[in-house]
Parts: sequence; structure tokens; C-alpha cells
Amino acid sequence: MKFSTLQALNRARKQRKPVALLTFLDSQEQRLVDEDAVLSEQLKRVVTEVLRSDRPQHLPEGTRDGSGALFVQPYLPPLRLLITGGVHVAQHLVPIARRMEYDVVVVDPREDFASAARFEDAVLCVASPEEAFGRLSPDRRTAVVTLTHLPDVDDLALAAALRSEAFYIGALGSSRTHALRCERLAKQGFDAQALSRIHGPVGLDIGARTPPEIAVSIAAELTLALRGSKRSAGA
Repeated sequence: MKFSTLQALNRARKQRKPVALLTFLDSQEQRLVDEDAVLSEQLKRVVTEVLRSDRPQHLPEGTRDGSGALFVQPYLPPLRLLITGGVHVAQHLVPIARRMEYDVVVVDPREDFASAARFEDAVLCVASPEEAFGRLSPDRRTAVVTLTHLPDVDDLALAAALRSEAFYIGALGSSRTHALRCERLAKQGFDAQALSRIHGPVGLDIGARTPPEIAVSIAAELTLALRGSKRSAGA
């Protein structure tokens, strides 16, 4: 890989920009592209699929434009988890998510909750979700989980997440709490389709009761949202 290509990859990573490296196997020429690159219709479709699935593709016959055998390798920004609420569940969820190779940010306007004493392995953001999410700009490699049980805090985070491409949005609380939450968000203009993106109550239904169990259920649901079900894939 050329040094200039490596530099471009590093810039894309810092900007959280998904890119694909095209390697033309006959000539060994390489080209770094994103979904907005000017490409043939067939190659653009392949690049989009590779970036969405995070799986490389080998095109042994090349494309119809006569480019020859081709290997398409995705380079995606790190997975990221934005947690609103530095509560007990978050204290158990952070180390699990870190082991799953997520970059984790804990957002809480309360300094006593978003503190280094409570979280050793997460970026801490003492700010309102509205301010924090404006800076963090959730993208489709970002998951958002709200845990405070405070409507004036969680609703701000959920509204910001719904306006983004976050691949997962989860909110702690009972079914009744979630119904009331959706009513409030509906009054802000979010329709039923948008509200259906929120997993509430958060986490897979495994009968979790304690903070560690709830954290496990959330991590499992994150994985399901990211990877899909093996059963639905026919495995």
C-alpha cells in the first residue's frame, strides 16, 4: 500500500468516514473510494454493499467496464456507543462494550455521574445530550442507549439519535414508560416509523433484572442489530 493511500486511510478514520480500497489485481493499482465516488453503476453497487455489510468482495471477472479482477476491502470507522446516563447499568455496560471493540462515550449533565471514579475506560462528556450529540454527530456506526430515567435528559438524546443514522437506539424503562416517552416524542414531530427505531424496553428479553444482566441484554441486542440473526440468514 502506498504511503499516500495510508495517509488517506488515516484521514478517513479520523473523520469517521467509511471508505473502500479497490485493488485491481492485474495491475496491482489501488484506489480509495467512498459511496459518493464517481464509479460505474455495477462497481458503485458493490462498494455500497461492501461498506454496508463490512465484508470484502472478490470480483474474479472484474466489472462490465473491463477493469479486470478486483478486490474490494472495506475500511470503516470504529464502532461507537453513546450512553446517556452514568448509572449502575452503564458501569457494567461500558467494560462489555469496550471488549466488543466499541469506542464508548458516557454523556451526563451531572458531574457526579459522568466521573472518572465511576468510569475508567470511557470518554466522559458532562453536557446535555443536545450539546453532546451535536458535537459527536452519531452516524451509522454509532449506537445510542439512554439510561437516566429522566425524561428531560433521555428525550433529548433520543430526539438527536432519531435525527441521525445511528444503527441502534435503546431506552431503559418499562413498557408503560416507553409508551409515555413515545407520546412525548410524537408531539415533537416524530412519526410511528421513526419511533419504531427505539428499542424500548432496551435489551433482549432474557429476563434480566440486575444491572449486570441488563447490560448483557443490551450488548446482545446491539450485536443483533449490527450483525443480524443467524436464523434469518438461514444458518
